[in-house]
Amino acid sequence: MTKKALRFLALWIVPLIGSILIRILYLTNKKNFHAPDSLGEQNFIMACWHGELLMIPYAYTRYRKNPKVKLIISEHFDGNLIAKTLSKFGFESIRGSSTRGGAKALVESLKSIKNGYDIGITPDGPKGPRHTISDGIIVMAQKTDAKIVLVRIKPTKYWQLNSWDKFLIPKPFGTINYYISDLVDVKNIDFEDARELLKKGFSDYER
Repeated sequence: MTKKALRFLALWIVPLIGSILIRILYLTNKKNFHAPDSLGEQNFIMACWHGELLMIPYAYTRYRKNPKVKLIISEHFDGNLIAKTLSKFGFESIRGSSTRGGAKALVESLKSIKNGYDIGITPDGPKGPRHTISDGIIVMAQKTDAKIVLVRIKPTKYWQLNSWDKFLIPKPFGTINYYISDLVDVKNIDFEDARELLKKGFSDYER
């Protein structure tokens, strides 16, 4: 079978199986939400580290029962798999990243926020360095006045991949701890100060 055929098959099978597994892992774990009761009605930018992305749908749907969100996902093949998997949860995507298609993705993100969409982003994606804050999230927030929500997802039992982001996959029958911040406002803050504020916000939820 050719590489093209294998990729076509993977794009059909992997997202379906992946979305089922995410649901099974969620259902077979206890959940603790250390989180605000509400984030209000105004659209926001939700950010989590790339290595904790797998269970992000349930952080978002805690606040939005009818998703109206676009996730910024790389144009690489693994990005295709992620985009199609998360589409099974009603999430749309914007394709692009700091390494490819970044300007296009930023423009589309700004338009989407102004049209009432929430945005999901991994500020250290798609290739790291791990746990760093890229410029894009700050630019988006400051140009649209959107607030930022920081999310950490910490399972008590997990497999950890030997990848740059140390990707976490929860094991069944543990506990998934969701740490979700209040809305963070970086409007009228110096760019580097905003970066440090977000870094500190993530570290505050690193328990």
